[in-house]
Amino acid sequence: MAPDKSMHSRSRAPNAQELANIHWLEVLSPADRERAIAALLVVDAYAGDYLCRVGRPVTYWFGVVEGLLKMSTDDAHGKTMTFQGLPPGGWFGEGTVLKREPYRYNIQALRKTLVAGLPVDTFHWLLDHSIGFNRFIMSQLNERLGQFIAARELDRMNNPDARVARSLANLSDPVLFPVLYPGLGAILRITQQELAYLVGLSRQRVNTALVALQTRGVIRIEYGGLRVLDLAALKAGV
Repeated sequence: MAPDKSMHSRSRAPNAQELANIHWLEVLSPADRERAIAALLVVDAYAGDYLCRVGRPVTYWFGVVEGLLKMSTDDAHGKTMTFQGLPPGGWFGEGTVLKREPYRYNIQALRKTLVAGLPVDTFHWLLDHSIGFNRFIMSQLNERLGQFIAARELDRMNNPDARVARSLANLSDPVLFPVLYPGLGAILRITQQELAYLVGLSRQRVNTALVALQTRGVIRIEYGGLRVLDLAALKAGV
């Protein structure tokens, strides 16, 4: 199900618990849900594995069941630009799948990650037959557009604390990641090193920013991650 042949050979049908974590299945009619489930595959991506690479043809619409992915690209000078992190519940690449165009970004696993994939043809069949699926995709695209506009603003900011805050806000988006975000105060399981990869800062600088955010009562640092206490403040870049 991925460009890497070894990953494709490891793919399998999802089990009941994994299907329960694919939230968009709930918007489908029973018949459409059955068709989607029959087409879905899951695979374990290990840290460093690439699911998508720039220039490769699109074959699946991907989502994260467990783990963490990074969406990025490289500029003409070889410098990596990270667009966003993709935690559990996140599905991505709708625009690429809609246009059936080659990938314009790389998707890499930052840790062992269970990824689900829906074939492109099944994706388009659902668009043609399911109003609920259409609304879900429209909501995804609209929310992602807002994120990328915010990301452009962030690129112009020379404030590391704001960069960390905005990145945490993106990872906690209740529309794009509802499985991860059942309510304010839910724990975001991410290490400081992983966050550093996403925002392009050192782990030490990320730690300083997190301590500052905790002091302001915006987050609470805990073992294995942190809790978002004020999402609006994170979006504002406090």
